[in-house]
Amino acid sequence: MTIAPAPQPRDLDAEQMRDIERFEIAIGQYLGGEIGEDVFRVMRLNNGVYGQRQGGTNQMVRIKLPAGTITPEQMELMGVLATEFSRGWGHITTRQNIQFHFVQLARIPDLLRRLAAVGLTSREACGDTVRNVMACHLAGACPYEKLDVTPWAEAVHRHFVRNPLGQRLPRKFKVNFSGCSTDCGQAMFNDVGVVGATRQREDGSTEVGFRVYIAGGLGATPHPAQSLEDFTSREDLLPTIESVLRLFEQTGNRDNKLRARLKWVVDQLGIEEVRRRVIKIRHTLPASSTWPGGIPPEVIAAGDAPAGMATSGEVSEVGQGVSVTLRSSDPFARWEQASVIRGAGKGTVSAVAYAALGDITAAQFASLANIQRALGADVRLSNRQNVVFRNLQESQLRELFDRLDEIGMARPGAELARDVVACPGSDTCNIAVTQSRGLAKAIGERLEEEGLAEVGGVRINISGCTNSCGQHHASDIGLFGAERRAHGRSLPGYQLLLGGHVGDEQIHFGEKALRLPAKTAPEGVARVVRRFAEERHAGELFATWMNRVGGASKIADGLRDLDVIPTPEENEGYFTDYDETGPFVADVAESECAT
Repeated sequence: MTIAPAPQPRDLDAEQMRDIERFEIAIGQYLGGEIGEDVFRVMRLNNGVYGQRQGGTNQMVRIKLPAGTITPEQMELMGVLATEFSRGWGHITTRQNIQFHFVQLARIPDLLRRLAAVGLTSREACGDTVRNVMACHLAGACPYEKLDVTPWAEAVHRHFVRNPLGQRLPRKFKVNFSGCSTDCGQAMFNDVGVVGATRQREDGSTEVGFRVYIAGGLGATPHPAQSLEDFTSREDLLPTIESVLRLFEQTGNRDNKLRARLKWVVDQLGIEEVRRRVIKIRHTLPASSTWPGGIPPEVIAAGDAPAGMATSGEVSEVGQGVSVTLRSSDPFARWEQASVIRGAGKGTVSAVAYAALGDITAAQFASLANIQRALGADVRLSNRQNVVFRNLQESQLRELFDRLDEIGMARPGAELARDVVACPGSDTCNIAVTQSRGLAKAIGERLEEEGLAEVGGVRINISGCTNSCGQHHASDIGLFGAERRAHGRSLPGYQLLLGGHVGDEQIHFGEKALRLPAKTAPEGVARVVRRFAEERHAGELFATWMNRVGGASKIADGLRDLDVIPTPEENEGYFTDYDETGPFVADVAESECAT
């Protein structure tokens, strides 16, 4: 691969450049012993830089991509950064960021300037801040959306980045957008989840706006988001989000990080009191010097009209649990059946490029940028760690498939069992217990061997600990890592959960089935997927099937033989984690930020 030269700076945002200069000075002071670890950690996290379990000067840099949008120029730069600063590849997160690991601390200012040159930042991608603002990967192309939430997500991002209100919050604060109640953006487990909606005016006309949900969250103790009010107008949306943030800043627990998220404020005050306070703050917010009322300029400039549904032809289903059946032996036809979304009134289609485990190599980044340019496509990253090409013509699908096939990204993955999602795990994360990425790979391989990788309508998510960075609570089959003990030794294990689902402005968290050793977890998952494939009714959701056959505990009965742990003498492999060579040790450091 030919490495492109570093992009030349254009007219950069002055405030962003001052940020980088201050951070560069702080890095020098920290390395010189002039700044202590506690003070520097806050600065580092607020600049999107997260320490790794390897210690020393190894760092992870998280790049914010509001609404998952990425241009060819930005995609091309990702390939350059992967080669020059990291280990040859980058990772798409479940929150539409891109992460690079093993970046040396002293080199980070150079990386940040490269990002600034293409309009990107890592500012507040970590830490107790307003994190990357997410949106449905089909926003602006979905046949069911009430409005295009893309410019709204961009407006929220711009309003809060470097905003003094969000620099030292009690804990992180997450905002998410979906354009319709299908909720592909997963608004229902965020601090603020915004869903496109309509209401009828007194004159009979229809007003487009939003339903706002608040205080959702995953983590060790998941909470569903709760409705703030029946309807929020477009003019009131930014003031509403700022009012929720102000309430959190004022009332969040600053003494105990384990109970510092907005969901615990609701537990303490009650949802009715939280609603009352948010509405009261919003009422007085026009007196603020930074009042964000009215339609944001980003929305005025871009427009937020919905894509609309096609008047004829095929309209694709969207959302979790979509039934996908591959009916052809032709590779292109199989990819089209699983990965192409149709139905936008503007006559365009969307297609998913499958990135296994969310990983993209430097060469793939460069090729994706070239494909995007050649097809004139709009590209988004999805919360399932894939790359979505949008605004395509039907005539371009074959070319897209062929070009993706050349770089190993044309396998049918969307809504199929092989599309396993995993957090980074103990490969790099300080607080992970297990190698979640290694397990995800092993599950994928087992499903391929058993002919189950292309079963549709089942999502598998894995986290290396209870914190749910891999979103295991909200998937059909979820696993989170935990230390097990047997025969006087520690071994890697996982708790299996079944039946998690998010959609239709509702969320159901997965129910505990049983614990499994890491080494038998792939077989356990394969058995569940096989049984689902054999027993489901036509179009039946995983959760519906699960309840019909007796629930998580009943399904677990068919897996209990897998929770038999041999002695180390009988099988030492049980006591070694995936991608490790030595005995398993639950080596967990202090949490810095998680996702």
